[in-house]
Amino acid sequence: MVIIEPFRIKAVEPIQFTTREERKAALRAAGFNVFMLRAKDVLIDLLTDSGTGAMSAAQWGALMQGDESYAGSRSFERFESVVRDLTGFRHIIPTHQGRAAERILFHSALQPGDVVLNNIHFDTTRANIEYEGAEARDLVIAEGRQPSVVHPFKGNMDLAALENALKTDGDRISMVMVTVTNNSGGGQPVSLENIRGIRALCDRYRKPFFIDACRFAENAWFIREREASQKGRSPKAIAQEMFSLADGALMSAKKDGLANIGGFLALNDDALAQKCRNLLILTEGFPTYGGLAGYDLEAIATGLEEVVDPDYLRYRIRTIEYLAEKLVAAGIPVVQPPGGHAVYIDASAWLPHVPAGEFPGVSVVNALYLEGGIRSCEIGSVMFGEKAAMELVRLAIPRRLYTQSHMDYVAEVAGKIDSHALRGYALTYAPVVLRHFTARFEMKKKVAEPARM
Repeated sequence: MVIIEPFRIKAVEPIQFTTREERKAALRAAGFNVFMLRAKDVLIDLLTDSGTGAMSAAQWGALMQGDESYAGSRSFERFESVVRDLTGFRHIIPTHQGRAAERILFHSALQPGDVVLNNIHFDTTRANIEYEGAEARDLVIAEGRQPSVVHPFKGNMDLAALENALKTDGDRISMVMVTVTNNSGGGQPVSLENIRGIRALCDRYRKPFFIDACRFAENAWFIREREASQKGRSPKAIAQEMFSLADGALMSAKKDGLANIGGFLALNDDALAQKCRNLLILTEGFPTYGGLAGYDLEAIATGLEEVVDPDYLRYRIRTIEYLAEKLVAAGIPVVQPPGGHAVYIDASAWLPHVPAGEFPGVSVVNALYLEGGIRSCEIGSVMFGEKAAMELVRLAIPRRLYTQSHMDYVAEVAGKIDSHALRGYALTYAPVVLRHFTARFEMKKKVAEPARM
């Protein structure tokens, strides 16, 4: 079925076509790490959906209404009102992006030796927890670690494992989190029933429960479409119930806030909120702007209103499904069923001859760029080291930016890749923290075939 974008395009930006030789030289200069490429050398940029989408006419109009007062601006009042209406939390603390909210929350709430439980922590979440000397422990259901297995809610937390952890490590567990949708596990949703189950266990063992809400609207749409008891409900009503089950939430508004920058931390705990605000003032800014301009607050407020529109979410999720279908038709294994915001290629299944220690995801990422100028992201052993459960490549689709023909092009390029000819990579440089951003690689030499007798 043809995907009809639920909007008109009123402004365009040219993209630059390059030759294969130019891309080969650019990749070599970048140390075979596509994070280090110049954006102008990328044709279709699927590195991330974070802050890379297109803002609406209403958002651009809202920017002109930004109140840049240092304290108590009316833009903050609008932002606070929209976030509180959506989440129901008492304390709304703006931050310049999601990882700032993570850092402030974890520095205020964690002690060395603490444990934070989650379905699967994403990269910056894990790094900020570990920076405090705490442990980030993943408890996603077994199906969530098996790319080919079909399950409607592969982002669900294993409730039996959660209860066991609360029983055995209760004194060490500082908080329980759930990431919606589960980015590291293929953009997979979490059911409302599962969130209710997490809430019940947190109540029983008296632990605070937080939602990592970067893609809350996409998760709400999956609940509406896949959870029988939720059919027909509005995405906003479902999202509001999700938040009502938690004690707090943190969010990068660069995803389902439909904005280019920003985030927030939302809490009910008065004492914790005060500690977080004190740290915010030290490192981000006054509590009514949190490192953002007034026009950023306006853009986020408008984006949070737009993102729960059913027509938008239907188009958004169908776009992901469409690209997944095209890749599967070309014989490329992807995480099933397709999740929200991205299609995830199963690099291990596509490149069985490249072991995890030689980073098959990097091989696929570099092949996509070399073949067609497409930039994507490894979600595997480079990003998570030995803790990586899967070797995936994420094709993250920026919101409202690309059309169906762009998705056709991506699938066509991927289909031209000879996966059997791809080789592994070795690290030549890696920082201690979040190494995937700035690491450098070299391609493994081709092993000579034994001479025939």
